[in-house]
Amino acid sequence: MHVFGLTGGIASGKSTVTRMLRELGAHVLDADVLAREVVEPGTPGLAAVAERFPGVLGPDGRLDRVKLGARVFSDPAERAALNAIIHPLVRDAFAAKVQALEAQGVERVIYDVPLLIESGMHGWMEGVVVVWVPRDVQKARLMSRDGLDAAAAEARLAAQLPLDEKRAHATWLIDNSQDVASTRAQVESVWRAMLARG
Repeated sequence: MHVFGLTGGIASGKSTVTRMLRELGAHVLDADVLAREVVEPGTPGLAAVAERFPGVLGPDGRLDRVKLGARVFSDPAERAALNAIIHPLVRDAFAAKVQALEAQGVERVIYDVPLLIESGMHGWMEGVVVVWVPRDVQKARLMSRDGLDAAAAEARLAAQLPLDEKRAHATWLIDNSQDVASTRAQVESVWRAMLARG
């Protein structure tokens, strides 16, 4: 099984690239989706989060992400406590999905992880795709997409490793600052390079 990483930053256009890869036939596993699945009602993950962070369950017994976010976003120690619960569960879920795909004869998986570089996971990937845009473009897109003012957008960007630093770890860089056709051509080129491996 060939495992490749895909990462970017907030408002870099990573979901657009993911969609294009899937259209080309790639199997993309999304770490954010796995992180939601491991805290679904009835899971050990949700029980562990509810025990460590009392008051974060909604009336329907589901995780109230807004309440949890308010607790962990501004407090690094609380965020680390949450990550200590979630990350091992996501890792196990990823391993199980890769095994299932391998059993179906799938030879390549792309793992879409926002914090791929920060977590050090890129070290065991066969190759890493970084979706990149210049910082001013990223900020403008973020403000437009989420209705944020400049200060709020800066705060969100400051919470992530800058794309220029992630770029240093890229096997393949997709510059998503031009038009859709340009991005698609780069995605097709990266997918051909992945297919050529092994």
